[in-house]
Amino acid sequence: MYLNGRVAVVTGSSRGIGRAVALALAREGADVVVNYSGREADAREVAEAITAMGRRALALRADVADPAQAAGLVEEAVKNFGRLDILVNNAGVTRDNLIPRIKEEDWDAVLSVNLKGAFNCIKSAIRPMLKARWGRIINITSVAGITGNAGQANYCASKAGLIGLTKSAAKEFGSRSITVNAVAPGYIVSEMTESLPAEAKNKMLAGIPLGRPGMPEDIAALVVFLAGESAAYITGQVITVDGGMTM
Repeated sequence: MYLNGRVAVVTGSSRGIGRAVALALAREGADVVVNYSGREADAREVAEAITAMGRRALALRADVADPAQAAGLVEEAVKNFGRLDILVNNAGVTRDNLIPRIKEEDWDAVLSVNLKGAFNCIKSAIRPMLKARWGRIINITSVAGITGNAGQANYCASKAGLIGLTKSAAKEFGSRSITVNAVAPGYIVSEMTESLPAEAKNKMLAGIPLGRPGMPEDIAALVVFLAGESAAYITGQVITVDGGMTM
């Protein structure tokens, strides 16, 4: 298997893209820590699906915006599985509104989870990776962090910041065979996008050359590739998975 013997932490993996990533990593041989903040039953279902594949799995609650909880998440992963090779920063929230209407607490909430949460997890996960002189950090950003999007200034800012964090971390840790990359999904079928008005979804579809939305598994396939040896010479990159949306 491509990732046999590896241990991964996937934040926000009780549903959507995170769930697909956790399952895909396990199919390729990785043991996986399934992180959640509020959906315990869903996270345990993902963990059970992974153990059914013959891999080890652990569902752990942690609010990655809290440095202590993010550190605890990594510590539990290493304690239970003995190592940490792959970190996928997927946890994210939205609090959409036009700039004049964004409340300060909504700005802070989005930046705290989407950007600070990734920083918190990297800061803790990098220690065992540096010790092993090997690691893969994959940040799930968004095409919104590249193009911007009206009504999502806080979300776009957090995802653009994640791109900068990716590039900085790639430069800091590359000498230890630790790669850091970002995956930027476009219009992906999820609970978040399914709640959008039909008009908004049709507008997005009209701008996609492939003529359809993506699926969480489309993102997971790229994450699996970046997590293994075949991607050893790829770092500091932002790879869009958007059906051509941002060409």
